[in-house]
Amino acid sequence: MELKLITTPASEIQADSLVAICFKDNSTVPELPAGTASLISEAIAAGEFDPKPLETMLVHRPAGTAARRLLVCGAGEHLDMKPVLMRKIAGAAIRALKPLKHRTVAFAFDVGLDEGLAEALACGALLADFETDRLKTDEKLREKHIDTVLVSVPEITPEIEAAFQKGQIMATAQNFTRNLVNEPSNLMTPPKLAEHARAIAAEHGLKLDILDEPRLRQLGCGALLGVAQGSIQPPCLIHLEYTPETPADASVHLALVGKGVTFDTGGVSIKPADGMEKMKYDMAGAASVLGAMIAIAQLKPAVRVSAFAPCVENMVSNNAQRPGDIVRTLSGKTVEVLNTDAEGRLILADALTYAIRHCGATHLVDAATLTGAVVVALGHIHAGLFVNNDELKESILAAAKTAGENFWQLPLDDDYNDYLKSPAADLPNIGGRWGGAVTAAKFLEAFAESKPWAHLDIAGTAWLEEGKPFLAKGPSGLPVRTFVELALAFGRR
Repeated sequence: MELKLITTPASEIQADSLVAICFKDNSTVPELPAGTASLISEAIAAGEFDPKPLETMLVHRPAGTAARRLLVCGAGEHLDMKPVLMRKIAGAAIRALKPLKHRTVAFAFDVGLDEGLAEALACGALLADFETDRLKTDEKLREKHIDTVLVSVPEITPEIEAAFQKGQIMATAQNFTRNLVNEPSNLMTPPKLAEHARAIAAEHGLKLDILDEPRLRQLGCGALLGVAQGSIQPPCLIHLEYTPETPADASVHLALVGKGVTFDTGGVSIKPADGMEKMKYDMAGAASVLGAMIAIAQLKPAVRVSAFAPCVENMVSNNAQRPGDIVRTLSGKTVEVLNTDAEGRLILADALTYAIRHCGATHLVDAATLTGAVVVALGHIHAGLFVNNDELKESILAAAKTAGENFWQLPLDDDYNDYLKSPAADLPNIGGRWGGAVTAAKFLEAFAESKPWAHLDIAGTAWLEEGKPFLAKGPSGLPVRTFVELALAFGRR
């Protein structure tokens, strides 16, 4: 789908559909001819259309416009029109019109469009175009697409053009992540993820290092290798690095670390069969850091950024890790594996240590589909945020607000360490029934080595169980936008 900025007046735009944003007071953007405006007012008065956010109504052959159809999208009160809502409205319009085989869709803003709204519109439109049906063979599905989205503004300023381009970069990176997460596990193995990393590095000029199994063994990544030992698929640790020409602070190295379990059976502590097919998305953290690097390479923040993706399969075999095994991590700490289904924290532990000790990371943020406990606590609305540094916390929350992604801070009190005691090793990999999301985060904190570090538990938000008016059911691509906004913020320090 191609997006274009134009300056053609709304009434003259040749398109299959023109989108009008309608507010509670019946006013619209763009302002519509009297006859069409009265039709909308009549529909509202009759209860046929409510201009609350994301409600839509299709008008055929709207008088006074060159467009064949008019899609009216509700937006609520004028004061509610923020980038978060604009992103959703643009997405809802695209998803409403795609099944109608409308090839050209136009948005028009006769009162101008600020930079935040321009970015959000471009981002929302592209995100809404994503579908999960790539492997279906029904050719009729391919007919339901939009070729071009036109966005009309009174003047195309450099600022608006840059914001519009940024929105497209962000959405393309997020959709890349969603495509990775959506792939079935027979097509998305650790080596396949490494191939994608190679393609990203080649296309965007990033430094790449892929640590294969012999190198991981030589280093002493016993936690990561222990998880991988039950699978015929070889593990790897992907390291992508972006270095700016002129860093704002050469001493800062931001590390984005993502859990890359390409399929998770639970190992010997096997998961229930019901729903296990969704465990292809257990690599959503790794996919998000790879996607973020695509956008970072193009937006060029003035800060050094690395992505680390430890990639494994967690399988059941005659060589699989057993409950009760004790592994030695790259840090030197030993871990008693009480439950082989708590594998994500094990591979992240070695990745965090590698980022700090071998690559000089000064600030670390990891993302992982880590615990069911965080879903019980926060549902599918917020991801869990655990952070050991107030300045980093504020930076992440500010980045998330700009990105329009939801995080909720959960505790990291040292008292929770009482749940993480083993008589045979330095740490167990689980802390028992209570506070499961917190004890998982406390386990990871033990490998942050007092660096500013945050953990994003995205288990409840990386996959949409139900589609939304503006997004397809399936992988969400969270937290790609937050990662990118965080990197940009670090570059402005």
